[in-house]
Parts: sequence; C-alpha cells; structure tokens
Amino acid sequence: MKEQKVYHIPYKYRRVENLHILLWLIKDICWAVNLKYPALIMIIPTLTVAVLITYQTRKITSELIHNLAIDFWITANCTWMVGEFFHWDENLIGAYGLRQFSIIPFGIGLLFLGYYYLYYVHRPDFNEKMEKQTKILIQEEENRRMN
Repeated sequence: MKEQKVYHIPYKYRRVENLHILLWLIKDICWAVNLKYPALIMIIPTLTVAVLITYQTRKITSELIHNLAIDFWITANCTWMVGEFFHWDENLIGAYGLRQFSIIPFGIGLLFLGYYYLYYVHRPDFNEKMEKQTKILIQEEENRRMN
C-alpha cells in the first residue's frame, strides 16, 4: 500500500486562518442582510488578515499562490459588495458597474491558480520542494515556541 503523506501547517498559521474564516463570514452575513456600514467596516480586518496569511505562508509556494488567489477573491467580493450597497453595480461606466469590474480581481486570482496548476504542479521536483519548505517552517515554529 502506498504511503499516505500528511500535510502539516504551523499552528499559529492555522489559528490565523480560522480567525479569517470568522471575519469573512461576518462580512458576508452583514452584506446578505444589508447591514451596509458593518459590512464595509469588516472589509478592513478581513482583507488585512488575508494579506497577513499570504505573508506568513510566503515561503511555501503552494500556500502563497492559493492565498494570493484568496486575496484577489476577497477583493473582488468586496468590490461587488460596495457596488451593490451604493448602487454602482450597473451603469457606472456604460452598461458596466462594479459587479462587472469585480471580474478583474477574480480573473487575477484565477491566473495565479492557472499558473500554479499548469506550471508548478507538473515540475518533477515540486512535491519534494514543498515538503522541504513546509518542514523547515514547522521546525522554525517549534524552535520559536521552545525559546
């Protein structure tokens, strides 16, 4: 039977990711129930934590690429939300509004993922490199906790 590899991520990163899920859900719930100002305020912590996660995982290529895509996804999501709240989602420039312009950050996120899945994943040394990068980060995290 083939050995099953276990994916590890440092605990402090996982905690921040879990906080990010909470912030994102609060923002989207506020949007869904038309709480304009709480939703707009929630853009700041949601995007800030998303960028922090991207920065924290920058040494693990697979995590970096996926987190960059998430950053652009949230940016697109917020652009669309602002357009709806201020009625800029249609006919802002011609027939286009912020909802249509949100396709730009959505598309940038897709480009990151496309590059990752079409280029990186198929490289012969990719999995070994990712495993090594992750082990180094976990070891650094354990060393920090011990000091």
